[in-house]
Amino acid sequence: MTVPETLVPGVPPWPARDGLRITGVRSITTAPGGIPLVVVRVDTNEPGLYGLGCATFTQRHTAVAAYVDNHLERLVLGRHPADIEDITRSAHYSSYWRHGPVGNNALSGLDMALWDIAGKRAGMPVYELLGGKVRAAAATYVHAAAATIPETLDVARDFMEQGWTHVRLQVGQPGLGTYGAPGSLGGHPKAPNRDGWDVRHYLRTTPDLFAAARAELGDAVELLHDVHSRLTPKEAVILARSLEPYRLFFLEDVLAPEYFDRLPEVREASPVPIAVGELLTSLPEAVRVVRTGGVDLIRCHISAIGGLTPARKLTVLCELLGVKTAWHSPADVSPVGAAANVALDVTTPAFGIQEGHVYPESVHEVFPGTLRITDGWIRPNEAPGWGIEIDEKAAAKYPAGLAGHDEWAITVRAPDGSIQAP
Repeated sequence: MTVPETLVPGVPPWPARDGLRITGVRSITTAPGGIPLVVVRVDTNEPGLYGLGCATFTQRHTAVAAYVDNHLERLVLGRHPADIEDITRSAHYSSYWRHGPVGNNALSGLDMALWDIAGKRAGMPVYELLGGKVRAAAATYVHAAAATIPETLDVARDFMEQGWTHVRLQVGQPGLGTYGAPGSLGGHPKAPNRDGWDVRHYLRTTPDLFAAARAELGDAVELLHDVHSRLTPKEAVILARSLEPYRLFFLEDVLAPEYFDRLPEVREASPVPIAVGELLTSLPEAVRVVRTGGVDLIRCHISAIGGLTPARKLTVLCELLGVKTAWHSPADVSPVGAAANVALDVTTPAFGIQEGHVYPESVHEVFPGTLRITDGWIRPNEAPGWGIEIDEKAAAKYPAGLAGHDEWAITVRAPDGSIQAP
């Protein structure tokens, strides 16, 4: 394919050492697990050589796809795919306004796809391009949730029997706004909003979950909990101190991003490790949180900060400052994004824990090579690049609709009717 010069606004001021060129960039959306995923495919003029990258912003997946298809492709056609840093920086600056989740996810898809191409050209898995392994596999944690404490502990026992040693516990609360576990209708019958979520009830009852867990599950399992960004700084300290006897591996996302400047004081007052970061939407934001002493573990959705390249830089900073990584990776991270997480996990001393997700077989159908967790451990593919492909005919069988998050988020209200952080 001959690329017209008018479509190459970012030609670098150096000659490429060979004739390899990018000939196409496009988004692919699919929902084989019921959750919208966005993957970017970058094609080259070498037959059969292409790369895949994760650009999944589930709640706004159509906006990311439009960004990729309408804006990114024209910036990179004709470029040599080896110039990953220059290509992604050029695309990043081209929009003038930057550092948002839509643009950064689009850039992440491009960035990860270029790393995939680099691995395929070298005949090496991406983790070897990052310096090789410092561990054989990454430990993962899994989510145990149910309507009641006994039911939650039953789910946790099942996971422990399957080999997991790290389990996140969530339990239902009155109202519809409960995170990670079933809520209940009419929890506050005399309140203006009968279905509201009550922060005081949450603070009173959450320690009961962990007291029961330690008593029944023992000390061998590591326990985690996700607040989901709903507390004030003082409430976060109250919760953290109330959970001290139960020795949590970490307490996750205690504050909304609007309060992140208060994270250092919360962390200093907390007797349990603080893990924060899935709502960070740029590398500078993540660096600020790490550099100012706000976290013990950083858990970015790495496509939201721009992909593997910025996440790799953040990982080096974490290593130097004694912070651990715990990358966000639930069902709304594509298998390609999960592979990028694991490539980082096995190549850095800064690794702490990896969020785990067991993809249904429909996802494996669409994404051959999707990583599997065995006995709580996840390992990278040994094939070149990510070792993951996409079957676009299978992907088309699972069209991506709207995620449903918007409808749920507007139900997250207090008993007085005021909107809460979801």
